[in-house]
Formats: sequence, C-alpha cells, structure tokens
Amino acid sequence: DKRGMFVAASGGTLFLDEVGEMPLSMQVKLLRALQEESIRPVGSTDSIDVDVRIVAATNRNLEQMVDDETFREDLYYRLAALTLEIPKLDERPEDIPIIASHLLEAISDEVGRSLKLSPEGASLLSRARWPGNVRELENTLRAAAALSQTKTIGERQLAPLINLSTN
Repeated sequence: DKRGMFVAASGGTLFLDEVGEMPLSMQVKLLRALQEESIRPVGSTDSIDVDVRIVAATNRNLEQMVDDETFREDLYYRLAALTLEIPKLDERPEDIPIIASHLLEAISDEVGRSLKLSPEGASLLSRARWPGNVRELENTLRAAAALSQTKTIGERQLAPLINLSTN
C-alpha cells in the first residue's frame, strides 16, 4: 500500500548514496528496475511503470569493484553514463566556508534559531583536516550549534570540536 522510492521519484531524480555498499542481490533488483523502467512492489503481481533519473554517489572505486566482481559490470555501465569526481574536502579548503554556511542554514531550520559562521570560524574550518569530508563538517557544525548559546558559530565553539592539524 505504500509508495516506494522509485514510485515517489517517478518523473524526477532518485539519489542513491553509497551505491558501492549495495549488496549484489540488491544490484540485480536495481538493474532490473533501470532496464525495464518498472518496478513490482513486494507482494504484488502487477508492475508499475517508473520514469526515474538516477544520481548515484560512492567513495569506492567501482571500476576496481567490477574487476573484483563485487559490483555488477552491467549496473556500473548503466550508472556511469556521466561521472564526476569530486575532490576531498581537504583538497578544496576554499569551498569549506561556503559549504559550512549552507549547512548552517539547514541546521538553523532544525534548531529553530538563525545561525551564521563568523569569519574566524570560517578560517579555522578551512585550516582543519576533514577525513570524513562533508559529513564530518556537518556533524561538527551540529555539535557547535548544540553547544552554542549565540547565533554566531566562531572559533571558540569550533576549536574544541575539530582536528586542528593543518593541511
């Protein structure tokens, strides 16, 4: 009775995060849905047509996984129509203040108060190491927001939460 993700995304885009973690059994089902442009809900005998654009992300080397036979080659070529490699956050420190400000806007909505990043906070974030990339940055900002009583997230709130080793 419930609409699945493919049905909900029909006519639009479905984002599949960490597609490299998908078990082979699920890869078969995804490939079938992409090839047939239809899905069959669990327990149903009827198929539902879907028109979905897929955007998939992974931090894994899918080509190597294909060679290792842990990722289906046919699914790889179906998903790899356009491939973008995004450098790690550590390799693009100039993007960190922009990403952090965007994340703080979303966090502001969640916590019910307006939050902004101070210039000193932005500078500190840009100098920090981010092995966990954007997810680590987001978690750090969430923690700073939770611990802060002010609207401005700055060096004082961030310093105890981040890896101060510079790039």
